[in-house]
Amino acid sequence: MKLSFRWYGEDDKVTLQNIRQIPGMNSIVTAVYDVPVGEVWSRESIARLKQLVEENGLAFDVIESVPVHEDIKLGKPSRDKYIANYCENIRRLGEAGVKCICYNFMPVFDWTRTQLDHVLPDGSTSLVYYQEQVDAVNPLESDSDLTLPGWDSSYTRDELKAVVAEYNAMTEDDLWDNLKYFLEAIIPVAAECNINMAIHEDDPCWSIFGLPRIITCEENLDRFLKLVDDSHNGITLCTGSLGCSNKNDVVKMAAKYAAMGRIHFVHMRNVAVLENGFEERAHLSSCGSLDMFAIMKALHDNGFKGYVRPDHGRMIWGETGRAGYGLYDRALGATYLNGLWEAIEKMSK
Repeated sequence: MKLSFRWYGEDDKVTLQNIRQIPGMNSIVTAVYDVPVGEVWSRESIARLKQLVEENGLAFDVIESVPVHEDIKLGKPSRDKYIANYCENIRRLGEAGVKCICYNFMPVFDWTRTQLDHVLPDGSTSLVYYQEQVDAVNPLESDSDLTLPGWDSSYTRDELKAVVAEYNAMTEDDLWDNLKYFLEAIIPVAAECNINMAIHEDDPCWSIFGLPRIITCEENLDRFLKLVDDSHNGITLCTGSLGCSNKNDVVKMAAKYAAMGRIHFVHMRNVAVLENGFEERAHLSSCGSLDMFAIMKALHDNGFKGYVRPDHGRMIWGETGRAGYGLYDRALGATYLNGLWEAIEKMSK
């Protein structure tokens, strides 16, 4: 296991100096954030990130993410231009020594939550998803300016309605076809550059506003891996995205896909699954619905050697900043994951 930590660049309140002090920290997970989706990242920007990371004794191995342009997901004629740009980004990141790229294929809405500062019983705050709050906001029917966390704020209300309508006219099979077209173009390039592509599951793992969502469960992950059956075509196992549905056996999936060598990146986060949604909780197994020890053991016992990062943390001890991405709780999570891994390794000898 290579422990890693998400960093949002030089404007991030959490500094590289903070991160390097977490015991066992290996890699930084970052991206170029000031380039429009679909455009090519400059070599200068990539080199700057690499320099900053390596100056702090950390590895520049993982990019999260190179976003996929909506025209690719929609299968528009313009997609070939954006796919060519995507391939060029893979090449440039390969030149810089990047080993893994995380991305997603979620229509319009990336991760979706209904609240970013829900107060938990211990006084910490976390990200939550309550279905009744989602149901109160319909981007096609509402004339209000209501939005939800995770929405692309670059869209005007009318633009959002238009793009959602385009997806509503598609079937899941259409989205699968568009994903296959994309993978058939990028995976050979990734293989040439020795970069592992790691798709992130839809978050949460069910349809929102009737939009097609396909990276949601074991059956669909099986289908995904067969679209281009190459070891460079793999997944980011996000325990929170999959684990927010009781239909997903995350321990089984961790074991299965690790044994196949197709898990290239892991987001470890715990969630409490509720009848009306879920709440993000501290990483400790007893704080949520997921058995974090069993997931880590499944990865270890099936030969996983990729990157793991503590995913969204709570805001604790009065910390302010980017919701879910404070220092303190993610550092606690990293230390917890380190402890689990050390114990599992020593038990196995």
